Amino acid sequence: MNELDQLYQQVILDHSKRRIGSPLVEPEGGHRHGESHQHNPICGDQIRVRVELEGEKFTAMSWEGDGCSISMASASVLSEMLPELTREEFLDKLDLFREMMRSKGTMTPDEEVLEDAVAFAGVSKFPARVKCAMLAWVAAEVAMLEAA
Repeated sequence: MNELDQLYQQVILDHSKRRIGSPLVEPEGGHRHGESHQHNPICGDQIRVRVELEGEKFTAMSWEGDGCSISMASASVLSEMLPELTREEFLDKLDLFREMMRSKGTMTPDEEVLEDAVAFAGVSKFPARVKCAMLAWVAAEVAMLEAA
């Protein structure tokens, strides 16, 4: 394993333990919010994501879940980067993250755009784990649409 892969693995392990954005928090009054529960039947991961928006900008994401370190770390990474993004910025990052997950390890992600989410680039080589990494992102997207 090269040094970059080791670093990415450490980012995933750290986020799976710290769980930024967990537990689920009641929404603040005056903010639009949406919530989504997603389940990965292949490995049993479950997550409930709640997002808050003020206008077009995310103000918060909180979540609760149970699953593998990849799915829990992905939720943590996303909840760290989501606040202060606009809906459009989030959708752009989501598209890039999806592209990276579908690349089967052939894409070199842009760290400036995806931040710590680039740590999941190696996950794309394992099709059975892609849904684990995508679970929180899909839940946040559905929650955002519910908040509209």
